This record gives sequence, structure tokens and C-alpha cells, in this order.
Amino acid sequence: MEYSPLLHNLHVVVPPPHVKNKLFVFCIMLSLWVYMIYCCVGYCSTMPSGVIVAVNKPAGRPETETESSDVVVGLFDNQDSSSSLGVVSRDLLNNENDLDSRGGEDWDEIIRSEARASEDNSNNNAIMSGFFNESESKKLPQAIIIGVKKGGTRALLEFLRVHPDIRAVGAEPHFFDRNYDKGLEWYRELMPKTLEGQMTMEKTPSYYVTKEVPARIHAMSKDTKLIVVVRDPVTRVISDYTQTRSKKPDIPSFKSLTFKNMTAGVIDTTWSAVQIGMYAKHLERWLQYFPLEQLLFVSGERLISDPAGEMARVQDFLGLRRVVTHKYFHFNPAKGFPCLKRPEGNSKPHCLGKTKGRTHPNIDPEIVQRLRDFYKPFNSKFYQMTGHDFGWD
Repeated sequence: MEYSPLLHNLHVVVPPPHVKNKLFVFCIMLSLWVYMIYCCVGYCSTMPSGVIVAVNKPAGRPETETESSDVVVGLFDNQDSSSSLGVVSRDLLNNENDLDSRGGEDWDEIIRSEARASEDNSNNNAIMSGFFNESESKKLPQAIIIGVKKGGTRALLEFLRVHPDIRAVGAEPHFFDRNYDKGLEWYRELMPKTLEGQMTMEKTPSYYVTKEVPARIHAMSKDTKLIVVVRDPVTRVISDYTQTRSKKPDIPSFKSLTFKNMTAGVIDTTWSAVQIGMYAKHLERWLQYFPLEQLLFVSGERLISDPAGEMARVQDFLGLRRVVTHKYFHFNPAKGFPCLKRPEGNSKPHCLGKTKGRTHPNIDPEIVQRLRDFYKPFNSKFYQMTGHDFGWD
């Protein structure tokens, strides 16, 4: 090799091996800390600033409801008993497929985004602590909101999701009525990850009226706690019809669907909207598999007029601390209903916007009265079976 004076005069200091190892470890640690700071900042920017749910004060009609950060969701229609007698009312609750003002697809994306953010945060914490938190896992639900459609199930679920000891699926799984053949492991994978001490929940309102469901849930776990949200069956059937008509404007009239024989005034019990309100008939099937004390019946009307009181009953039934109290509910005198917000901080309650709502059709008072007469014996039996008078008659 040719000799170079330049290289001869160049003094290169080569650090000893142990110094190089320390520098290498230092660079890795520095990179990890920079990455963690970047992830934490990104995660914080995606955290929801509050869950806002609007609820009408008058006892009336819950549909499917929803939650998001600073997104207002109508939980019940703004109607009283007079609306059933032909007065035009506003249905302020989203229907089962329109989970909030941005649509069901956007709501599902919110749920997925929150789940991703939660999992990212868990992974970041694991890296910082040097190990993966194996105590977090997916479990089959210990409690299920099984019904009823247009009763206020979404409202109740979103109230419960505020509780730190509850983790719940946002979308309705429909496992026990539509997807049972996919197996329990498929069902488990739909559930959010929970820590030890947290309760997993889901809600699918059609469970209550589906014949096969009680046996299937019992086969999964005979200890599952079941919640049924019920409301005045006459108001419920009108709300149900209103939702269907919003999707299919050309459906038959309410009167023609209600009566099997309009001249004789015989109610058509084959119409699913009428069947759902026959609560006692469905309850008999559930009591063949579960004791009465394992079911809680929540009043959809009280979920509006006294949400904190009804939530106290629900939390006690689930064996939870009474976290969701009156502090989470703010009554708006201008709008006439309470709004739900997180009590910490100074965030202003958001309530239902003017564009939210659906107009109910005018119903002939005679039809309403015939429906009330039809449901009266079912209501009486339901009161006796549950030991609670809901005051619908």
C-alpha cells in the first residue's frame, strides 16, 4: 500500500469498546423517549373532550342514541301523552341505524378510533415500563342490555360508558339472534379489552323479543346480568312506525298496519311493532332460564325525568360504585331537558340542536285508545311479574 503523509498526520481517536456500547445504548434510549413523547402528544390530541347527550325532559320516547366527543345526541322524542292523541310531535332520538348526526358509519369509526387510541396508549405505557400489560384482555360480557327497541337502550348504554369500570361495545353485535353460528370466540373478539375489575357490556334491543336468545345467553353464562329498558308500549309503537316510515315513506298507514280488521277494530298482533310492546309475554320466556332478580327493568320515562335516579338503580344492580350521579346531568331550562356532560373541568354542556328530530304522524285518538285497551292486560301482568307499576295506564 502506498504511504500517505496526510493519513500519517491525521490523528483518529477511537473510543474503547465499553464507551461505544454506552453511546449506543444512550442513542437508543434517547430515540425511544422522543418517540414516546411524540406518541403521547398525538394520543392526547385525539382524546374526546367530553361526552354530551341530550335528553328530553317529558316522559317519552328513546330510540337508539349515541356518544362522541362534544357531539350532541338526542335520546328521546319531545312528546307527551297528548302527542299520541293527534298532536304533531318531534322524535328527537336517532333511529337504530342513525347513531348520531353524522351517521352510523362515522359513529363506528369513532368507536374504532377510540379503541385504537386506547390500545396505542396501552402499548406505549408497556414500552415505557419495559413490559407488556398482560392483565388486559377481552372477555365475554358479564351484563347485556337486551331490550327493548325504542325504549332508550342507547341512552342507557352511553350513560354507562361514562363509568370507569364499564367497557362496552358501541355497535350492536346481534350475536345471539343473527350471528350465533359464528361462535363465542367471534363474539369475544368484538368485545373491548378490559382490566381486572372492569365489566364488559353490550346492548342489542332485539334480544328481548327473540325466542332463541334466553337459552343461548344462559348457555354462555347463567350468571349474566340482564337489563331491559321499557317505555309506554303505545308511545313505543308510534315511534317504531315513525322510524320505519323515515326509511320507507311508501309503507302502509299506521292504521292499516295496526288493525287486522279495521271495521271490528281487532289489533294485528303479527305486526312486529305491536308484538314488542307485549312485554309480559316475552318476560315469561326469559324467566324459564333466569331468576327475576337477575333482570333489571329500567323505565324509559324516568331515564328522561330522573336520569340520575335511574342510573343509581342500574349501578347498584351491576354492583358498581355510584359514579354517574346528578353531577353528570345538567338541566337546560330553555330547551326543557337535561344534558349529560363530564363533571370535571369547565366544559359547557351541549344540548340537542334544532336540526335534530323527526316529526311524528298524526294518529287518530280512537286508534290510540284501542291500542291502550289492547295493551292494558299485558301491562297489568307485566307490573305483577316485575313488582313495579310503570304507570302507563
